[in-house]
Amino acid sequence: MKDRVKNIFNQLASVYENTVDTASLYNSEYERPSMLDQIPQDLQNMNVLDAGCAAGWYTHQLVMRGANVVATDLSPEMVSSSKRRVGEKATILCLDLEEKLPFEDNSFDYIISSLTLHYIQDWSNTFSEFKRILKPNGILLFSIHHPFSDIKLLQDYNYFMTELIIDKWNKEGRSYEVPFYRRPLHSILNETLKWFSLEKVIEPQPTAKFKTQAPEKYEILMNSPQFLIIKAVVK
Repeated sequence: MKDRVKNIFNQLASVYENTVDTASLYNSEYERPSMLDQIPQDLQNMNVLDAGCAAGWYTHQLVMRGANVVATDLSPEMVSSSKRRVGEKATILCLDLEEKLPFEDNSFDYIISSLTLHYIQDWSNTFSEFKRILKPNGILLFSIHHPFSDIKLLQDYNYFMTELIIDKWNKEGRSYEVPFYRRPLHSILNETLKWFSLEKVIEPQPTAKFKTQAPEKYEILMNSPQFLIIKAVVK
């Protein structure tokens, strides 16, 4: 599974760099505004980990807010895309979030993870490492696919299980089979609560611009959210 995720996002790196980061309303007018609302405008003197940085959009935003940023991704091609975006303004590493992370205890004030954790089947080691490297009262902010949306992609499903889904993405005239895991809501919340205290659970709403540009998709999202955002604090 891990190699499959790496390979598909190596293929998608140029799409993210050239299209997704500029043209996808689901990113620019849905997930990102809600995530950015939870991040301070002034991150001066703060150490921030962008865990699953893709082509570096969040990395750039965090740098612009003054943070000392370390960004990671499983895909070498995504890492290259991020480096092209931010240059020497951030440290960008090719890392597996399921393994022990090469950072000291209490290294980071924030961990930001955008639409990444649903590619990991078991969060236990990942969250244990996140807690270890966050400072006391440090913040974990992550977004994932909404479990109520993902379940619609399956014909035969068991809601209470963590299930593998192979979704088909059509990007720039090509079709990509993208694997990820759907887990029930209680699993998402309880796994987070093992390691952190919950501060907010957010079901984002699309912006007015989204409504203007894609009114039918806007109405769908207002009745069936696609993403879920969790803000948690080190216990």
